[in-house]
Amino acid sequence: MATDVTVPTLGESITEATLGEWLKQPGDPVAADEPIASLETDKVSVEVPAPVAGVMGAHKVQAGDTVEVGAVIASVEEGSGGGAKAAPAPAPAPAEAAQQAPASSGDVAAALSPSVRRAVLEHGVDPSTIQGTGKDGRITKEDVEAAAANKGAAPAPTPAPAAAPAPAASAPAGGRNEERVRMTRLRQTIAKRLKEAQDTAALLTTFNDVDMTAVMEARAKYKDLFEKKHGVRLGFMGFFAKAVCMALKDIPAVNARIDGEEIVYHDYADISVAVSAPQGLVVPVIRSADAMSVAEIERTIGDFGKRAKTGDLKMEEMKGGTFTISNGGVFGSLMSTPIINPPQSAVLGLHRIEDRPVVVNGEIVIRPMMYMALSYDHRLIDGREAVTFLVAVKNAIEDPTRLLIDL
Repeated sequence: MATDVTVPTLGESITEATLGEWLKQPGDPVAADEPIASLETDKVSVEVPAPVAGVMGAHKVQAGDTVEVGAVIASVEEGSGGGAKAAPAPAPAPAEAAQQAPASSGDVAAALSPSVRRAVLEHGVDPSTIQGTGKDGRITKEDVEAAAANKGAAPAPTPAPAAAPAPAASAPAGGRNEERVRMTRLRQTIAKRLKEAQDTAALLTTFNDVDMTAVMEARAKYKDLFEKKHGVRLGFMGFFAKAVCMALKDIPAVNARIDGEEIVYHDYADISVAVSAPQGLVVPVIRSADAMSVAEIERTIGDFGKRAKTGDLKMEEMKGGTFTISNGGVFGSLMSTPIINPPQSAVLGLHRIEDRPVVVNGEIVIRPMMYMALSYDHRLIDGREAVTFLVAVKNAIEDPTRLLIDL
C-alpha cells in the first residue's frame, strides 16, 4: 500500500512552489515526518515531510518543476526499504580495496542544491572534502565559502598517482565552459521586486559616516558579561536597531509607506534585517523592535541567522516590515546604494569599519569609521528628513548614552 506525498499548505496567498531538490531517492527508507524534498517559494525554502514511515516510492515531478499546493509529488510505500534498493556489490578483494579511490567529488556534487553547486564552481573547491552544517549534514553555501577561505591555509593532500584523463573532444583548449542554471523562485522574486522598486519609487541615496569608537569600546568592555547574562553575543546590529527605532519616532515619514494617494504612518517599528541563507539573502522581520532591549534584538537576529542557514524560517516571519537594515559590511562592502524593499519607503545600508584619518578638535586622529547609506523614496521623504534621520542615527551610535535616555 502506498501513501501519497502532497505539497503542503505554504502560507497565505501562496498557491505554488518550485521543487528545489529531492532529499530521498526511490528505495530509500524514510521515517515519519523525515524531510524528503525541499520546496522553494517566493520567500523561503520549506521541506516536505514524509507522511508515514516506509520506503520512498517513485518521484512524480523533477527538481525545478512548478507544483501547486495539494499536488501529489511522490509516494511512500510500506516496508523497511531492505528490498527496494539494488543488492550491494560483493566486497572487493584486499588487493582491489587498496587500489579503490574514495567517492568522487562528482558523486557528491550531484546531491547538492543549485546554489551550492554554483558556489562550488565559483570557488573551485572539492565538495567531498566539506563537512556540511545544514540540516541532516547537507552542505550549505556558507560551508563552501568557508572551505574556499581555508583552502590556502592547509596543504593540499598528495593525490594518488593516476593516469591523466584525455581531454573531451568538444571542450576548447582553455577549458572554457558554460552552465545554464534556472533561477530559483526566490531569486526570480527578488529580481522582480527590485526592478519594480526602481520603476515605481523615486529612489535617492544620502550618505553619512559614523565614528564607531564609543560602540566598539562598549562592546569590548561588556561583551563577556552580556553573553553570560543573555546567552547571545553583543554585536553592532543591536545598537543600530535601537538607534534606528529612535530616529524613526523623530522622523515618522521614514517609517511610512505610500498606498495609492494616501500615506500610511506606523506608530511601531517592525525592522526587516537582511540575513544570509544558502539560497540567497532573506529578510525576516523583528516585530515591534522599538519595544525591545538590545539583548532581545540581538537574540532575535541570532535566531534568524541560525534558522536561515538550516532553512527553518517561517514564511510569516518574512512578511511585513516598516523599515530595513542591510549590513553589507560583513561581506567587506565599503559603500553602496541599497534598494528599498516595497512597500517600505527606506532602507539603511551599513558597511565595513575601517581606520581612517579624521579631524577631531582641530587634530588629525585615526578613528574606526563606517559609511552609512539611506536609500529612500523621494516621493514621500524629503532630503531634509533623510539627512536628519541619518544624523540622529549617527549621534546615537557615537554617543550610546543617548540610547538609554531616548535623546
